[in-house]
Amino acid sequence: MYSINVPLPSAVTSLAADLAADLPLAQRRGRGEHTLVAKRLGGGDHAAYARLEAQGREALRGQPAFEAKIAGVEQFETAVTGPSPVVYLAVESPGLVALHERLCERVDPVDEMEGDAYVPHVTVARGGDLDAAARLVKRDIEPIRWTVDELAFYDADRNQPVSRVSLPA
Repeated sequence: MYSINVPLPSAVTSLAADLAADLPLAQRRGRGEHTLVAKRLGGGDHAAYARLEAQGREALRGQPAFEAKIAGVEQFETAVTGPSPVVYLAVESPGLVALHERLCERVDPVDEMEGDAYVPHVTVARGGDLDAAARLVKRDIEPIRWTVDELAFYDADRNQPVSRVSLPA
Protein backbone atom coordinates (compact mmCIF):
# COMPACT_ATOMS: atom_id res chain seq x y z
CA MET A 1 0.00 0.00 0.00
CA TYR A 2 1.29 3.44 -0.96
CA SER A 3 0.33 6.64 0.79
CA ILE A 4 1.14 10.31 1.14
CA ASN A 5 2.46 10.88 4.66
CA VAL A 6 3.42 13.80 6.86
CA PRO A 7 7.02 13.44 8.08
CA LEU A 8 7.12 13.60 11.87
CA PRO A 9 9.48 15.62 14.03
CA SER A 10 11.66 13.61 16.40
CA ALA A 11 9.76 14.99 19.42
CA VAL A 12 6.61 13.20 18.17
CA THR A 13 8.30 9.87 17.47
CA SER A 14 10.10 10.00 20.81
CA LEU A 15 6.85 10.70 22.64
CA ALA A 16 5.11 7.81 20.87
CA ALA A 17 7.94 5.42 21.73
CA ASP A 18 8.00 6.57 25.38
CA LEU A 19 4.23 6.12 25.74
CA ALA A 20 4.36 2.68 24.10
CA ALA A 21 6.67 1.50 26.90
CA ASP A 22 3.63 1.71 29.20
CA LEU A 23 1.78 -0.80 26.99
CA PRO A 24 4.02 -3.87 27.35
CA LEU A 25 1.49 -6.37 25.96
CA ALA A 26 0.67 -4.29 22.87
CA GLN A 27 2.23 -4.33 19.40
CA ARG A 28 4.45 -1.25 19.43
CA ARG A 29 6.03 0.62 16.57
CA GLY A 30 9.79 0.97 16.65
CA ARG A 31 11.59 4.29 16.39
CA GLY A 32 11.40 5.51 12.83
CA GLU A 33 8.28 3.45 12.10
CA HIS A 34 5.69 6.02 13.21
CA THR A 35 3.61 7.57 10.45
CA LEU A 36 0.95 10.21 9.93
CA VAL A 37 -1.03 9.30 6.83
CA ALA A 38 -2.50 12.17 4.82
CA LYS A 39 -4.04 9.86 2.18
CA ARG A 40 -3.76 6.20 1.18
CA LEU A 41 -3.15 5.83 -2.56
CA GLY A 42 -3.41 2.10 -3.30
CA GLY A 43 -1.07 -0.74 -4.04
CA GLY A 44 0.64 -2.52 -6.90
CA ASP A 45 3.94 -2.89 -8.65
CA HIS A 46 6.42 -0.16 -9.60
CA ALA A 47 4.40 0.90 -12.66
CA ALA A 48 1.27 1.25 -10.51
CA TYR A 49 3.25 3.29 -7.99
CA ALA A 50 4.55 5.59 -10.73
CA ARG A 51 0.96 6.31 -11.84
CA LEU A 52 -0.18 6.87 -8.23
CA GLU A 53 2.73 9.21 -7.51
CA ALA A 54 2.06 11.23 -10.68
CA GLN A 55 -1.61 11.49 -9.72
CA GLY A 56 -0.67 12.50 -6.18
CA ARG A 57 1.85 15.12 -7.31
CA GLU A 58 -0.76 16.65 -9.60
CA ALA A 59 -3.25 16.81 -6.70
CA LEU A 60 -0.60 18.46 -4.48
CA ARG A 61 0.19 21.24 -6.95
CA GLY A 62 -0.14 24.56 -5.10
CA GLN A 63 -0.42 22.91 -1.67
CA PRO A 64 0.89 25.35 0.96
CA ALA A 65 2.72 24.43 4.16
CA PHE A 66 0.42 24.04 7.17
CA GLU A 67 0.52 23.72 10.95
CA ALA A 68 -0.01 20.54 12.96
CA LYS A 69 -0.24 19.84 16.68
CA ILE A 70 -0.16 16.70 18.82
CA ALA A 71 -3.11 17.40 21.09
CA GLY A 72 -3.32 14.37 23.37
CA VAL A 73 -3.49 10.60 23.70
CA GLU A 74 -6.65 8.85 22.49
CA GLN A 75 -7.73 5.41 21.37
CA PHE A 76 -9.87 3.58 18.86
CA GLU A 77 -11.52 0.98 21.07
CA THR A 78 -12.31 -1.12 18.00
CA ALA A 79 -9.94 -0.84 15.06
CA VAL A 80 -11.18 -1.02 11.46
CA THR A 81 -8.36 -3.51 10.80
CA GLY A 82 -5.87 -5.27 13.06
CA PRO A 83 -5.73 -5.65 16.84
CA SER A 84 -7.67 -3.39 19.19
CA PRO A 85 -7.51 -1.10 20.99
CA VAL A 86 -5.34 1.33 19.03
CA VAL A 87 -3.71 3.94 21.26
CA TYR A 88 -2.65 7.00 19.29
CA LEU A 89 -1.45 10.57 19.43
CA ALA A 90 -4.30 12.80 18.27
CA VAL A 91 -3.30 15.34 15.62
CA GLU A 92 -5.09 18.66 15.24
CA SER A 93 -4.53 20.27 11.86
CA PRO A 94 -7.21 21.97 9.79
CA GLY A 95 -4.65 22.18 6.97
CA LEU A 96 -4.09 18.41 7.02
CA VAL A 97 -7.83 17.71 7.04
CA ALA A 98 -8.31 20.08 4.09
CA LEU A 99 -5.45 18.36 2.25
CA HIS A 100 -6.99 14.94 2.94
CA GLU A 101 -10.36 16.11 1.59
CA ARG A 102 -8.69 17.52 -1.53
CA LEU A 103 -6.83 14.26 -2.12
CA CYS A 104 -10.05 12.25 -1.63
CA GLU A 105 -11.55 14.19 -4.54
CA ARG A 106 -8.76 12.80 -6.77
CA VAL A 107 -8.18 9.34 -5.26
CA ASP A 108 -11.10 7.30 -3.91
CA PRO A 109 -11.18 7.24 -0.09
CA VAL A 110 -10.71 3.94 1.73
CA ASP A 111 -14.04 2.91 3.31
CA GLU A 112 -14.29 3.36 7.09
CA MET A 113 -10.84 5.01 7.28
CA GLU A 114 -10.87 8.05 5.02
CA GLY A 115 -13.22 10.77 3.88
CA ASP A 116 -15.62 11.62 6.71
CA ALA A 117 -14.07 8.83 8.83
CA TYR A 118 -10.54 10.29 8.62
CA VAL A 119 -8.92 10.86 12.03
CA PRO A 120 -5.39 12.30 11.78
CA HIS A 121 -3.26 10.31 14.22
CA VAL A 122 0.08 8.70 14.99
CA THR A 123 -0.30 5.13 16.23
CA VAL A 124 1.49 4.42 19.51
CA ALA A 125 0.51 0.74 19.87
CA ARG A 126 -2.17 -1.82 18.96
CA GLY A 127 -3.84 -4.50 21.05
CA GLY A 128 -2.75 -5.49 24.51
CA ASP A 129 -4.27 -4.71 27.88
CA LEU A 130 -7.46 -2.60 27.76
CA ASP A 131 -6.91 -1.18 31.26
CA ALA A 132 -3.36 -0.06 30.41
CA ALA A 133 -4.67 1.64 27.27
CA ALA A 134 -7.41 3.40 29.26
CA ARG A 135 -4.84 4.67 31.79
CA LEU A 136 -2.60 5.98 29.02
CA VAL A 137 -5.48 7.86 27.38
CA LYS A 138 -6.02 9.75 30.67
CA ARG A 139 -2.41 10.96 30.71
CA ASP A 140 -1.76 14.65 30.07
CA ILE A 141 0.99 15.46 27.59
CA GLU A 142 2.59 18.68 26.49
CA PRO A 143 1.36 19.65 23.01
CA ILE A 144 3.89 19.42 20.20
CA ARG A 145 3.48 21.90 17.34
CA TRP A 146 5.27 21.93 14.00
CA THR A 147 5.02 23.28 10.48
CA VAL A 148 4.47 20.68 7.78
CA ASP A 149 6.67 21.88 4.93
CA GLU A 150 7.08 18.61 3.07
CA LEU A 151 5.16 15.41 2.38
CA ALA A 152 6.47 11.92 1.65
CA PHE A 153 5.22 9.29 -0.75
CA TYR A 154 5.44 6.17 1.41
CA ASP A 155 5.64 2.44 0.66
CA ALA A 156 4.04 0.61 3.62
CA ASP A 157 5.15 -2.80 2.34
CA ARG A 158 8.79 -1.74 2.61
CA ASN A 159 8.13 0.64 5.53
CA GLN A 160 10.01 3.52 3.92
CA PRO A 161 9.54 6.79 2.05
CA VAL A 162 9.94 6.59 -1.73
CA SER A 163 10.09 10.29 -2.56
CA ARG A 164 9.33 13.70 -1.03
CA VAL A 165 7.54 16.89 -2.06
CA SER A 166 8.45 20.26 -0.54
CA LEU A 167 5.63 22.62 0.34
CA PRO A 168 4.43 24.83 -1.12
CA ALA A 169 4.22 22.31 -3.97
